Amino acid sequence: MIELLEPAPGQRVLELAAGPGETGFRVLPRIQPGGELLSTDAAPEMVEVARRHADELGLTNVRFAIEDAADLSLEDDTVDAVLCRFGLMLVPEMGRAAAEIGRVLRPGCRAVLSVWASSRLNPWMTASGRAAIELGLTDPPDHDAPGPFRLSGDERLRSVVLAAGLEIERVEDVPVAWAASSLDEWWETARDTSRMLTILLERLSANEARELRARAESHLLEYVADDGSIAVPGLARVVAATAA
Repeated sequence: MIELLEPAPGQRVLELAAGPGETGFRVLPRIQPGGELLSTDAAPEMVEVARRHADELGLTNVRFAIEDAADLSLEDDTVDAVLCRFGLMLVPEMGRAAAEIGRVLRPGCRAVLSVWASSRLNPWMTASGRAAIELGLTDPPDHDAPGPFRLSGDERLRSVVLAAGLEIERVEDVPVAWAASSLDEWWETARDTSRMLTILLERLSANEARELRARAESHLLEYVADDGSIAVPGLARVVAATAA
């Protein structure tokens, strides 16, 4: 994402759905001297996490703000670059969020967005949900609702970006590898990162939860090495687009 963004000294860079802020923090040295990073998230607690992380790293020239990506407080044409890593598809008003990116970017400046490719190509994230559907514990997901695979289709991804008044320069598929020391570690990570799984486990009996975990892990057995570690392939998609 950063290479496609091509950050330069003196730029003002906006990161949306920044979470703990790592992506934007990696841009910061490349926009110095004189540059500024605006690290934002809709969740106040995530903004605070990013702020503490920046303090620990001794970073300067970073400003933090709580921002709804679909209703930014920034003026028109006020940033030189926008980063959004795995965030756009989670915004309820996704089209408005894309349009806001186009609005705040200066003409000719670039946004770089990353989304996940199809669920089939990202079994690390989908094993528990797939198992829950197979066991009749939950309904199949609504692909129009906010979720990690809402923009996995190339046609829909392009249409959302183009409708925002952005001109697509490149779309790249980026292989990723998910690694854990064991299936136990994978399960704990899945519980920590999947809201669906967390909510589901709260209403399941102990036996149902064990059955769900066993079924989910069965979908990952082909990726388990002899030492018990696990490495699961995945695929992300990165879009670079410029404002008119």
